[in-house]
Amino acid sequence: MNRYGRSPPRIDGMVSLKVDNLAYRTTIDDLRRVFSRFGEVGDIYIPRDPYTFESRGFAFVRYCTDREADCAIRGMDGHKVDGREVRVQRAKYGRPTPNRRR
Repeated sequence: MNRYGRSPPRIDGMVSLKVDNLAYRTTIDDLRRVFSRFGEVGDIYIPRDPYTFESRGFAFVRYCTDREADCAIRGMDGHKVDGREVRVQRAKYGRPTPNRRR
């Protein structure tokens, strides 16, 4: 359980997509509404700046199957969300090292 009283979602076996170039105002609900057209969305995570709590301009959307994830990539890569053209690709796992961070 985390500090908000909820357990983190089980993401084992899910396919994770990285969505880049998001507007800072884009919410989890906005992404769920857009990405649920391609299949069951298992989880959405929008990383936030630890000091300002503002969005960092990208998110992770997780699907239960490869087929759903592939449909989302084809359907959303290059399309607009909240007025911004987003880039959608399969996420590469692993946290960035200090040298890779901006």
